[in-house]
Amino acid sequence: MINRELLYPQSIVVIGGSNNIHKPGGAVVRNILQGGYQGTMRVVNPKEDEVQGIKVFHDVRELPPTELAILVIPAKLCPDTVQILASEKGTKAFIIISAGFGEETQAGAEMEQRILDTCAEFGASLIGPNCIGLLTRHHHSVFTKPIPTLNPKGVDFISGSGATAVFILESAVIKGLQFNSVWSIGNGKQIGIEDVLQYMDEHFNAETDSHVKLLYIENIANPDKLLFHASSLIRKGCRIAAIKAGSSESGSRAASSHTGAIASSDAAVEALFRKAGIVRCFSREELTTAGCIFMVTAHYKLSTFNFQLSTLNIAIVTHAGGPGVMLTDALSKGGLNVPKIEGPLAEELKEKLLPGSAVSNPIDILATGGAQQLGMAIDYCENKFDNVDAIAVIYGTPGLTTLYEAYETLHQKILSCRKPIFPVLPSQHTAGPEVAEFLQKGHVNFSDEVTLATALSQIMHTPQPAPPEVQLYGIDIPRLHKVISTIDRNGYLPPQTVREILSCAGIPMVPEMVSDDKDALVAFAERIGYPVVAKVVGPIHKSDVGGVALNIRTPEHLTLEFQRMMQIDGATGVMVQKMLGGTELFIGAKYEERFGHVVLCGLGGIFVEVLKDVRSGLAPLSYGEAYSMIHSLRGYKILQGTRGQAGINEQKYVDIIVRLSTLLRFATEIKEMDINPLLADGDDIVAVDARILIEN
Repeated sequence: MINRELLYPQSIVVIGGSNNIHKPGGAVVRNILQGGYQGTMRVVNPKEDEVQGIKVFHDVRELPPTELAILVIPAKLCPDTVQILASEKGTKAFIIISAGFGEETQAGAEMEQRILDTCAEFGASLIGPNCIGLLTRHHHSVFTKPIPTLNPKGVDFISGSGATAVFILESAVIKGLQFNSVWSIGNGKQIGIEDVLQYMDEHFNAETDSHVKLLYIENIANPDKLLFHASSLIRKGCRIAAIKAGSSESGSRAASSHTGAIASSDAAVEALFRKAGIVRCFSREELTTAGCIFMVTAHYKLSTFNFQLSTLNIAIVTHAGGPGVMLTDALSKGGLNVPKIEGPLAEELKEKLLPGSAVSNPIDILATGGAQQLGMAIDYCENKFDNVDAIAVIYGTPGLTTLYEAYETLHQKILSCRKPIFPVLPSQHTAGPEVAEFLQKGHVNFSDEVTLATALSQIMHTPQPAPPEVQLYGIDIPRLHKVISTIDRNGYLPPQTVREILSCAGIPMVPEMVSDDKDALVAFAERIGYPVVAKVVGPIHKSDVGGVALNIRTPEHLTLEFQRMMQIDGATGVMVQKMLGGTELFIGAKYEERFGHVVLCGLGGIFVEVLKDVRSGLAPLSYGEAYSMIHSLRGYKILQGTRGQAGINEQKYVDIIVRLSTLLRFATEIKEMDINPLLADGDDIVAVDARILIEN
């Protein structure tokens, strides 16, 4: 729980505060005092009489009632201290800096539980233990530096790691990124990242609160809660970017399906973030750069900032050719557009710039171009070039000039332009004072152009939050439950049961028959017409044991293949299917604890087996999510049609993905599913091969 005493305490006590500012207890006191805290400040230290000008209490029992306590004492002393403060001093909020709890030993976990029980009994908030503290505009209750510039429109930052939070702040401060609050949750036993988001969501005021949230997550304890409140905040106009650390797997397991081999906890995180509309980042630099981009777009009141990639055209104004080219390459690679600037207006600008300048985009005003040329290039992008939506300005120095005048021009243009301007000021060493003055005016700096492009493309590729409604049309839920209820053992289902489950979602399947009777299979093949495909039933990996035969055109050939396959170890029968052609597609699903089903889609065959060109989503999926998944495939152009081959029916593919994801929402017994391939031919899409793993 998050209460008033935690956020706006009228009195604070530091248990373990000292005069040594090089230790956490002394540093916390220093930061609170230097932060201008307006309430009553107290310190408990049995060995000191005065700490940094504050009269000291030698024992917590001597304290008057105090609203917030910050504990910087050995872990073994914390449970009793919390008990005394909560029961005798009316303390309703605790920040425990101390380590040595559940993150280390079982005994530590038991001490932590005692603290949690006490807080629950007395209705107190708890941040930590094992954290760096809480930094707000009201009180700077952290022991670390840097302390960033704080303002109400700055970033809210929530971190699951104290040390990482410090490094992210370091990255942010040199970019000029300002903050509204910094939450280090530590072990997060009472207040986790999801709880902070819930509080921010439920108390959100669009007029007074920050619209940007940055997250560093090491553990997603409650995916549903994170999804609900993150997507709710984004719908209210906020932007959220996050790092999820610890998603890779140290080794690969022997998987019995393509989905099992591809889907992982990382795929679940990716799916959750996409469903919520969270921009996923993979480094401190990406995260803080994304935060800076959000602040730039917030300045221009672009709440959604053009989610359609095709409409975002960026002009690059530079006085150094190389960085302009690198930015162009990085933006193009990320799917953004650097349009060619040409025609009479372009020639008009070129005439006004220094001889040798280029205007085709990047607009190169040359190393000798100063404030006048910079302002002129920006004015043309702002007022005369209609195919420009945003402007990136790269402007540093080779050490020959000062940049105050040029940066003042850039400052004025940012204030007056309607189009967003992204300043890339790379000379932080040579022109440190000039860059610092620019940042002090409230701006941010993207010191590396490629990192800017990477973060910008990641933001642009992140879809808006999915609608919460479940698409039930075309799903026979009662029949599904009836089929599932008749399954009496765990493992892979027989083909007929697989067909029944897929039919509950209206997924068409190729005509097929499974039997250990040769004559019945030959008669079936005659009825549906040759050519047919034969597949062994029983072994999991049919291809690995020679259990697939294609393009069978005669009864004699089918008889020979039947006899051969029935000799394969583990064979229980043979499946005969009508042989079809077309584009191979893939759909898979895997159940992840706490997350639910991760649904994968992509091209089938080599694209899934070798290239792993798939996209993930969290069931149930909306139509918008499904379209976004297939449009972001590297092989999407194949689905559209290429080299004379017709494209697939995207609507039908999306229908199948959505219906299957909805079916899975009501069948948690399904732990893995592969449909590979789905064959798309003209307007038709049918499932050719499917496997379903059940575990009750």
